[in-house]
Amino acid sequence: MFTAPPAFLTRPDLRGTFGMAATTHWTASATAQAVLERGGNAFDAAVAAAFVLHLVEPHLNGPGGDMTAVVATADDPTPRVLVGQGPAPQGATLEHFAAEGLDLVPGAGGLAAAVPGAVDAWLLLLRDHGTWELADVWAFTIDYAERGYPLVPRVGATVASVRELFTDHWTTSANFWLVEGQPRPASELMTNPAYARVLRGMLDAGRDAGTREERVDAARHEWRTGLVARTATAFLAQPHRHSDGRDHAGVLTEADLAAHTATWEPATTAEFRGWTVAKTGAWGQGPVLLQALTILDGYSDDELDPQTVEGAHHLLEALKLAMADRDAYYGDPDVEAGERPVPLDVLLSAGYAASRRALITDRASTEVRPGEVPGYPAYHAPLATDSPDPGAEGVGEPTVSKAGETRGDTCHLDVVDRWGNMVAATPSGGWLQSSPHIPELGFCLGSRMQMAWLDPASPSVLRPGRRPRTTLTPTLLLRDGVPVSVLGTPGGDQQDQWQLVYLVRVLVGGYTPQQAIDAPSLHTTAMAGSFWPRTWTPAGAVVEDRLGEDVIAGLEARGHQVTRAGDWSLGRLSAVVRDPATGELTAAANPRGGQGYAVGR
Repeated sequence: MFTAPPAFLTRPDLRGTFGMAATTHWTASATAQAVLERGGNAFDAAVAAAFVLHLVEPHLNGPGGDMTAVVATADDPTPRVLVGQGPAPQGATLEHFAAEGLDLVPGAGGLAAAVPGAVDAWLLLLRDHGTWELADVWAFTIDYAERGYPLVPRVGATVASVRELFTDHWTTSANFWLVEGQPRPASELMTNPAYARVLRGMLDAGRDAGTREERVDAARHEWRTGLVARTATAFLAQPHRHSDGRDHAGVLTEADLAAHTATWEPATTAEFRGWTVAKTGAWGQGPVLLQALTILDGYSDDELDPQTVEGAHHLLEALKLAMADRDAYYGDPDVEAGERPVPLDVLLSAGYAASRRALITDRASTEVRPGEVPGYPAYHAPLATDSPDPGAEGVGEPTVSKAGETRGDTCHLDVVDRWGNMVAATPSGGWLQSSPHIPELGFCLGSRMQMAWLDPASPSVLRPGRRPRTTLTPTLLLRDGVPVSVLGTPGGDQQDQWQLVYLVRVLVGGYTPQQAIDAPSLHTTAMAGSFWPRTWTPAGAVVEDRLGEDVIAGLEARGHQVTRAGDWSLGRLSAVVRDPATGELTAAANPRGGQGYAVGR
């Protein structure tokens, strides 16, 4: 029998039939619901909320960043992935980074900037599946940017962490984020008129277009070729401080931005206990969740309870094996040029899962153990040991040092409307601490290229025109081919791990979404970190103290190096569920971090 769900919940499981939104910030949730109430569909609502997130969670995402989404429409239940992950610039070669004296892509600074993909992806979603005019969708963001919006306390804390970097090196960031040398207080409303001007300029580009779709495409073209492209590339071409403690110039060019457009592609799926789980391809880490579920599908229900020693151990060990395969095989090969695709047909097969499951004993593994795939040599990443820092990453905040080190994080949103349209999206990058603030634009660019390796043997090696492997990994669930739920969380390498704990509780333990979110979570740190400086903790396990003294002691007895993260620290999950038989909707959001909310009726 599964451990009973929490008796008292931090928030109710919302129930209704009209529409539901759950995001990592209450302002974005309110924006999404406002769009639904005015007749917009889930895609109109998601895009409106996403641009508000650029303002209210600037330490977690921005227009200069990236996003991925999993989408299903009321007319077509087939899940599709919206790819808003931009590629490496043409000048981002191994030779250039070697000439700069680098053996890792820096975690902060313009040299780590991939082509920003988020804005074009959101506009592609609006064009293809939305119903609203772009001006109406952006009215919320423009109003906030010009009249003022609240800053959460974590913004000030993040700015304080990099204040010395700002004042000594990134002076444009200091001018925007510091007042008399101090972070802007959360009690004051923030404005960003420069970003409002960018959006108004993109709207002006489509004034004379004949259709809604043409107006959206005109704005997309302006983003790729106009003010943003010219200003951002010229700004980053000036040498500036990076996380390695030296000054470098960026390599992003106007041609790089002009050449990139967001795309749609089929979702990657796997079956678990009669459910279909839809994720990104292996250019992201999404299949990690699918591999872990496939491994765990061979255990009985009682052997999967995360709040028992046995269940927690099985989850941690399955995640280690899936993460080892991520680092050994995942990447973005150029299949059209003859490169072999990532062997997901093998990695997600029942036979392969059984062979991986056989490696799990009653002891915590201290090795990185990728599986064997015929014809595919497994890459073994060089690893440096380090202790986990659960406090900052656990609630979705990047870990930041004075040198500009960012371990990265993000936002998340889920929206489902009364017609059955649904979207789960995870926007990220372009954090205020990732690169110097560009005054004319009101934002900075991202550092997603830090996820690419500079070792040519790696499947995730840095290559011009190819996507760096991202940790952005939203999820869509189907039952009997019908979309039922969307969910996700911030958390970098932990995103799929916290989602795994949630899914086991919901799909096996019978928890409601809010019960599963409120229950204590855990994750492993025994894998190569995706973010600079790429550390790992052999046998590392991070748990919430609420998991229980007996369970924690039992994990330690099995050899896990356990770090207690506090009672409420791991994850910022949200989810929306739709019963296809009745149309009833349920939504839930995370109390950790004090920002996420679900709304709806």
